[in-house]
Amino acid sequence: MKYKSKPKIIEATQWFKNGDHPKDNCVMIEHSETKEMFLSEGKVVRYFRHPGTPGYAPCVSSIPCAFKMHDHGWIDTPEGGHNVCPSDFIITGLAGEMYPCKAEIFHKSYEALE
Repeated sequence: MKYKSKPKIIEATQWFKNGDHPKDNCVMIEHSETKEMFLSEGKVVRYFRHPGTPGYAPCVSSIPCAFKMHDHGWIDTPEGGHNVCPSDFIITGLAGEMYPCKAEIFHKSYEALE
């Protein structure tokens, strides 16, 4: 049999850096020793951390980008989680789950509503 996908409306936000997702709820924090100000980690897209992948390493995503891993984010998904490259879209699925989508794939699959 053949099937076609049902039309659906999704929510999506393009992500470039920590704090870009509207549900990240980041706040400015002052470092106790240096007094330097920085943005807290996002609630949806967190800082990328992996013990086997240093921040200066090139992108290890399935479709690599030109950024070092330090510039990436991490998002928890029902499958366990995914890297988020700068410029990926964060899509909210039908069950409220969130996952990243490469910009090229996103623009081929979705169009903006007026």
